Amino acid sequence: MTIFEDRFHLGPVDFVAVLKTALSRGGDFAELFFEYRLHSSIMMEEDIIKETAESVGLGLGVRVWAGEQTGYGYTNDLSPERMKKAARSAAAIALSASAPGPVADLVPRPPLSGLYPVLEPAESADLNRKIGLVKDAYASCLRVSPSIKKVKAGWGDLVQHVTIVNSEGLLVSDVRPMVKLTCVAIAEKGPVREYGFSGGGGRVGLEAFAAGRTPAVIGREAAEEALLLLEAADAPAGEMPVVLAAGDAGVLIHEAVGHLLEADFHRKKTSIFWNKMGARVGSELVTIYDDPTIPASRGSYAVDDEGTEPRRTLLIENGVVSGLLTDKLSAKILGRPLTGHGRRQDYSEIPIPRMANTYIAAGPHDPEEIVKSVNRGFYARRLTGGQVEDSGKFTFSVSLGYLIENGRLTRPVKQATLIGTNIDILNQICMAGTDLEFGQQTGTCGKEGQHVPVNDGCPTLKIASMTVGGRG
Repeated sequence: MTIFEDRFHLGPVDFVAVLKTALSRGGDFAELFFEYRLHSSIMMEEDIIKETAESVGLGLGVRVWAGEQTGYGYTNDLSPERMKKAARSAAAIALSASAPGPVADLVPRPPLSGLYPVLEPAESADLNRKIGLVKDAYASCLRVSPSIKKVKAGWGDLVQHVTIVNSEGLLVSDVRPMVKLTCVAIAEKGPVREYGFSGGGGRVGLEAFAAGRTPAVIGREAAEEALLLLEAADAPAGEMPVVLAAGDAGVLIHEAVGHLLEADFHRKKTSIFWNKMGARVGSELVTIYDDPTIPASRGSYAVDDEGTEPRRTLLIENGVVSGLLTDKLSAKILGRPLTGHGRRQDYSEIPIPRMANTYIAAGPHDPEEIVKSVNRGFYARRLTGGQVEDSGKFTFSVSLGYLIENGRLTRPVKQATLIGTNIDILNQICMAGTDLEFGQQTGTCGKEGQHVPVNDGCPTLKIASMTVGGRG
């Protein structure tokens, strides 16, 4: 039994009534997205717990199609009258002279299983237990050095209940957990101030912080990064070989490639890849996937926000464009298969094609040999994001990097920018490590005003030549 049946007493009879109302003005497809979410957060700063907060979200989004025309309405009141009012609003936008489409008998379908390995659910854990995790990270960060002058440690947990119903007879529900623990360290040396960051989490419970990425590790890593940056020199500038570190540098693949393979950009012909299906755009070492079915990962889900079962999707295979991330509308218009990447921020938004867990596959090279192959170059340890144009041109900020001199990492450097175009960089990848890693499970991706949790990853990668912007 879902929370919508148990707490709000909604069942198939209610769903069918709203669907019929949504189709009453001639639509040929209607969909209901029910959402109930519980969120809590904690913030520690200046040696005290400065904030704790809890919030509840509840609502229904109603979508109607008439051909390629979309109507959308939503409400945060699940009474029969307000649900039908939202349905009538959507129907009026997708007005059609055609006869209303049928509503098929609803057939419940289970979501994928095994994606959320939660042993200690955050939503039912005592507040003091969560505060203890935040305090541990905070204290661990401060202990590293007297040069750490300020620390911010934060916690967030979410459980999202969704039920998706449509006029084709689909009825599926999912309960999605999420936790995140983060730490920001501020180190000072004279007039110089630097920031370090670390975090962890995913679709797991509190047990995830008992080993591996414990609060102590997260706090220490944030402090060590800030201290390292205090001693860092300005980055060099110019064309040079660049090595991307495994894991966190995957954000470059996410931004520079992943977005441009979301199907709505192809439908609108605004992506540089829109006419390159089957074309070579990178070296044979470049194979890129997006996989919403990785257990425990921040970007994973057992059913997408349109009720489609997600699947690992091959986007680029050995340098050749092979696939797109689709939602129902883009798949219908482009004649592409459904991949289960229709996602929305919440019930008040329409679903659009979005990434989940995007990564470039591991290659054949030893990571140490990749660094040793560079006489003079730049090693990008952690990227903080960047800007990418539809043309594929991008700039990325590197929060922490190193010089590579005579095949070794030497001085830490800061304030570097990576500049290039995605197709050029994909073709410049000449070595790929065996060490595929994912990021810290703290990322959120924005698109068209909507924000959803994501993750990304990569092995150690060597780019033969790339523009590095710096002051050195």
